[in-house]
Amino acid sequence: MSTENPFYNNEMMPVKPSSSLNVITILTIIASFLELPRAIFAFFTAEADYTRLKTIMNTEDIQKAPEFVRGMVNEKSLQMAEKMVENKVPMMIAFLVGAILCLAGAFAMRKLKAQGYSLWMIGEILPIVATAVFIGTDAFSGLSLIAYIFPVLFMVLYTVHRKELVK
Repeated sequence: MSTENPFYNNEMMPVKPSSSLNVITILTIIASFLELPRAIFAFFTAEADYTRLKTIMNTEDIQKAPEFVRGMVNEKSLQMAEKMVENKVPMMIAFLVGAILCLAGAFAMRKLKAQGYSLWMIGEILPIVATAVFIGTDAFSGLSLIAYIFPVLFMVLYTVHRKELVK
């Protein structure tokens, strides 16, 4: 029978993530907890957002708006909002499942479990794939690309720290 304690390494030091992995997982946990209500809120406001966008496009005031605003309020953005209304249930499910997988992955990586990386990666990619499938690739253009800066950054950071995940 082994007398090895799974919570300590061979030198009887607690097994903990590095400070940078610790920070990354804490940020992931915070972001995931924020994503849960945001996904539900998006479900309930999809129709109102579509109606509001349609109203804005039909007013003459849009012609007085700066060029970059007119670039964001166009037929393409209206079509994406319409697809969001049509697919609000699968989109909400994808974002909720993604957030839960990211949470589970972050908590597992805090315990240095290698499976946490896979869970987190699936949770990060699932909403992106759902957006491409249900909304279309137009969702990945213009200013909406800003929303993908943090997921890509975290993919790089977690991949760099993946060597710490040994269990």
